[in-house]
Amino acid sequence: MSATGNTATGTSTGIRLHAPAPGWSVTADVVIVGSGVAGLTAALRCQAAGLRTVVVTKARLDDGSTRWAQGGVAAALGEGDTPEQHLDDTLVAGVGLCDEEAVRTLVTEGPDAVRRLIATGAHFDESADGDLELAREGGHHRRRIAHAGGDATGAEISRALVEAVRARGIRTVENALVLDLLTDADGRTAGVSLHVMGEGQHDGVGAALAPAVVLATGGMGQVFSATTNPHVSTGDGVALALRAGAEVSDLEFVQFHPTVLFLGADAEGQQPLVSEAVRGEGAHLVDADGVRFMVGQHELAELAPRDIVAKGITRRMLEQGAEHMYLDARHFGAEMWENRFPTILAACRAHGIDPVTEPIPVAPAAHYASGGVRTDLQGRTTVPGLYACGEVACTGVHGANRLASNSLLEGLVYAERIADDIVASHRENGLHARVPAPVAYPETPTHPLMPSEARLAIQRVMTQGAGVLRSADSLAEAAAGLGRIHAEAAGALVENGKTAEPGVDTWEATNLLCVARVLVAAARRREETRGCHWREDHADRDDAQWRRHIVVRLNPDRTLAAHTTPTAEFPPTRPERRTHQQEL
Repeated sequence: MSATGNTATGTSTGIRLHAPAPGWSVTADVVIVGSGVAGLTAALRCQAAGLRTVVVTKARLDDGSTRWAQGGVAAALGEGDTPEQHLDDTLVAGVGLCDEEAVRTLVTEGPDAVRRLIATGAHFDESADGDLELAREGGHHRRRIAHAGGDATGAEISRALVEAVRARGIRTVENALVLDLLTDADGRTAGVSLHVMGEGQHDGVGAALAPAVVLATGGMGQVFSATTNPHVSTGDGVALALRAGAEVSDLEFVQFHPTVLFLGADAEGQQPLVSEAVRGEGAHLVDADGVRFMVGQHELAELAPRDIVAKGITRRMLEQGAEHMYLDARHFGAEMWENRFPTILAACRAHGIDPVTEPIPVAPAAHYASGGVRTDLQGRTTVPGLYACGEVACTGVHGANRLASNSLLEGLVYAERIADDIVASHRENGLHARVPAPVAYPETPTHPLMPSEARLAIQRVMTQGAGVLRSADSLAEAAAGLGRIHAEAAGALVENGKTAEPGVDTWEATNLLCVARVLVAAARRREETRGCHWREDHADRDDAQWRRHIVVRLNPDRTLAAHTTPTAEFPPTRPERRTHQQEL
């Protein structure tokens, strides 16, 4: 691949991260970026159908966000439960913005997808008679959460899928940060550029070439100071998709998990999660005086949907001037803690808290992005050949607030649908179809990279202005703060033609700034409170004006093309007329 040439036409913005031209390449029928439940499920299904499959992952194969999932997988697997009941609970949690067809697909295909996961080798906890032991979590009216190792479900799912991928000899590229989508002259997917961080067969910047790319890169929790997400969750997939010209939707709906172990007001980075399943088993939320403040706020009290519980905790903290609330599960006793929640027990004790004898200090922290790269029911984005599934995607399943434990199920179901669509396409065009030739890389930077220290500055701006509680003023301040960070780097590029040195830290910081600015723009636009988007200056839900989606696309000049859909119907993944312009 030469380092000169024209950028792609069609949907592409022509914007790319400044990086060296790829010095090596691998070729496949499909490249899957990410090694969580979504990515590995898609990889196994594509490989089983005979496609040459390459998995690219940012860390080690088993270091994705999936392994951190404590709660479990929600599916109508229990006696008396039905997909229709699961659908109803999901629609209620999504506060009017779920795509009902997407949810129906999830809940009807979900049970068999879980059974296939078990057949792959995942071991879920069982009762004495050999049936799945199902738990209950917030927003669910039935016990339908399958879990493993008590509170280590994600780790078990990751183990099973990683073992299956290795056993089947699927090619993997580990310790590789994906940079940008490669496209041909017609704007169709041609693969991805990536940087391998000094490990394995390849090193430095290279390319994985394929006519189909699946983004399964996980979330963007690191855009905030305190999050349950691992260090690698820097929004790389959403930023890549935006630069490629894809549309994103509902990015303002960031779910803050209500019960994250409070480590101090200045704690930053990944924080220990205290699973919703603890409340599902009967733990109580209390203030410093022992008052159960969620009682009376919702029919399910502590088991209300996450947005309601997070707001309840935040509201009580504001009323009392407190930095945190408490989760009291002392009545569980040592045996239950050790058997049902060993991971959480160990994490708490590692930080000097013993849940057996004392309440756990908790506060909300950024947890899950309900929005992301827009897809249809086959996981197709608005860029031909580019797919997305898992947390990076916006399928319409989650609406304004994800129902607990639907995320792993969504990864399973939609990864299978993506694989089936790619396989069908290859069969139509002939297996191992010719890989399209990507357009060349620019030799000099046309857009600035953020310095590595910008990461912390972005996180603090976002936590202060776009956290659990937002307002027009706080969001304006956040937009201005992010604008200053960008302007400083852009000014250096204009003045002396130089930008920050290309590298993992600067690429991640640049991705974080990209997704942060889009998130803030969408949050400013949505002047209501709905789900996990809480505007104190617009405290009420406004169905007449805002039961609809905000869809955003990046223009070549780095402005945003944003529009609001006319109804709550999730828009199809096809080019649409954009009417609202604002600076990114």
